[in-house]
Amino acid sequence: MKPFIHDDFLLNNETAVQLYHQFAKDMPIYDYHCHLSPKDIAENKKFTSITELWLSGDHYKWRALRAHGIDEYFITGGASDEEKFAAWANTVPYTIGNALYHWTHMELKRYFGVEQLLNGDNWETIYRHCNALLQQDDYSTQGLIKRSNVKVICTTDDPTDALQYHDQIREQKDFDVKVLPTFRPDRGLEINKVTFAEFVTQLEQVTSRTFYTFNDFVQGLEARVQYFHEKGCRIADHGLSEIPFAAYQEKELDEIFQTSRSGKKVTNQEENKFKTAVLIFLAKCYKSRDWTMQIHFGAIRNNNQKMFNKLGPDAGFDSISDKGEVAAPLNALLSVLDYENSLPRTILYNLNPVYNDLIGSTIQNFQTEPGIAGKIQFGSGWWFNDTKQGIIRQLSTLADQGLLSHFVGMLTDSRSFISYSRHEYFRRVLCNLVGTWVEDGEIPQDSNLLKNLIENICYYNAKNYFKIQL
Repeated sequence: MKPFIHDDFLLNNETAVQLYHQFAKDMPIYDYHCHLSPKDIAENKKFTSITELWLSGDHYKWRALRAHGIDEYFITGGASDEEKFAAWANTVPYTIGNALYHWTHMELKRYFGVEQLLNGDNWETIYRHCNALLQQDDYSTQGLIKRSNVKVICTTDDPTDALQYHDQIREQKDFDVKVLPTFRPDRGLEINKVTFAEFVTQLEQVTSRTFYTFNDFVQGLEARVQYFHEKGCRIADHGLSEIPFAAYQEKELDEIFQTSRSGKKVTNQEENKFKTAVLIFLAKCYKSRDWTMQIHFGAIRNNNQKMFNKLGPDAGFDSISDKGEVAAPLNALLSVLDYENSLPRTILYNLNPVYNDLIGSTIQNFQTEPGIAGKIQFGSGWWFNDTKQGIIRQLSTLADQGLLSHFVGMLTDSRSFISYSRHEYFRRVLCNLVGTWVEDGEIPQDSNLLKNLIENICYYNAKNYFKIQL
């Protein structure tokens, strides 16, 4: 009997099979956005159990466990690793139709050679098998990365981070994967959140400056951009609930900044002005250093107040947002930057698929810099959209509205060292979609054309787009 995860999994026609096995399967991985721990990579951490590697910090699995009625004690609570794994194994059969069912069995097969379908009857055997393998040297963080054929990893880092673990990684001669920081200044934009005051104080400390004015503050941010640049960073990332844009006067920014520093909240309009000004300033910093700017938007976070009080932020109680305008502020922001020749290469990740065509059409307004193919990108299906259907929607929209051939492809966006199978998942979905177009006569059966399309999306477009020396 053929195993569930087999060679032609998700490949539903002959052309798809050929595209995947000939062109996509063995391409390296360029992981330009993830949340892996640089400390774990630097220290080449080995995991005590499959639970620690696989379930710790995985919001996707936590949400499924809760939906299955599992007590929080077995999710984020004090249950043993064995008990938590058993709870997940009992939940897995109920995830059919969810990408988790595919990911779970792909990860078990690719990294542990497990072809059984995980369930409540066989969990203990699989648990012990995986734990035994984790004791081997090639199951350390660096071992798993090498086995996954990864060439570049860009982590996600706060501007106040010293980046000492990136220094350690760079000095390790026996680990040749490029691991670089990404500048993520979210705390510096969210002026009305309690984290802003702490961020400003920390930024003052790491820059040895005192911020009296808005200009002092953004100059402090630029100092950290330069620090990151010297450490090899070439990518910034912004997580926004909404795209901000509001006209402002320079003197207003000082008043807004000083209001916040006095411990008061600013108005919604003032917050919008502040965010717009900071984004425009930072985009200019990125452009002058030849960086890429990423913008992830459309999430509404920490929606369950009771669980927020119990577990704090980022515990798996986030969802897709439908609030706020998108088209007008996004086009206005990009237009201002383009007008001032300060628009860096930019990737837009949209969480609400309702706006896919909006994003697909918007990026085409600003593809105006000669010599940069696909300068403004519609980023891959993100968070709730990295499923089979979400990937197909994003690819189809990009093909409809722009140039799919210049797409920089998949990212991991994960804290797990075995989530690299998501690149395989994406490549299978991509090849099946393109294969279907070929079989339906919508694109030609031209081997060279298809080879370039698939290999570029899987790896070469990213390699050429980001200014990172390999």
